[in-house]
Amino acid sequence: MKRNYYSALAITAAIGLTSCKSEDQSASASGGYPAEQVAEALYQVLKSDRKVYAQKIVNRLVNKDKVIKAHEEWESEKALLLPAQFFREGAEEVDGIPDKAIDFTYSLQSKWPLNYENAKKKTPKVEEGLEAVSDPDNPLYGKKWTGEEEIAGKKYFVGIYPDRAVAPACWECHNDHDNRKPEYPEFKKNDVMGGIVIRIPIN
Repeated sequence: MKRNYYSALAITAAIGLTSCKSEDQSASASGGYPAEQVAEALYQVLKSDRKVYAQKIVNRLVNKDKVIKAHEEWESEKALLLPAQFFREGAEEVDGIPDKAIDFTYSLQSKWPLNYENAKKKTPKVEEGLEAVSDPDNPLYGKKWTGEEEIAGKKYFVGIYPDRAVAPACWECHNDHDNRKPEYPEFKKNDVMGGIVIRIPIN
């Protein structure tokens, strides 16, 4: 999967070079590329990878062909990673790349986390963005939310993009999970289950 992330960087570079001709630019990431356009390009790659894994690997092998299971304890159970775990593994892999051409991090977060530790990691801006993209009564429901925040004296662009239920492997896991709280919604196909949070340092 590393190849796709390097491809994303190449895409963002092309976008940035084109956009540099504009006099009215938004906050810039490292290299001078507009942070929002960098985040948008990364999101398209991440969303596509997540959808392919959930639909064409987990859903096919687990629910259709029934040749293997997906499980949180995937190593000891000799199972597939759950889609959210696959996403997190990729994020950690990217974090470990030294001297990235464009500095960025990403994560999968939700208003309704099954891993309660994730709930402690949300900044006020991330909570605001998740509320916007996840609330059906909000004009930004199912759309992107963007903002800026400062952490430890450093300013960041934050883009939060809707993470939708694209395969039964996604919503069935959440709906049946032992950590699911009574107030959590029961998800179905295409519901917004959370957000892909992309954070980019800006000048």
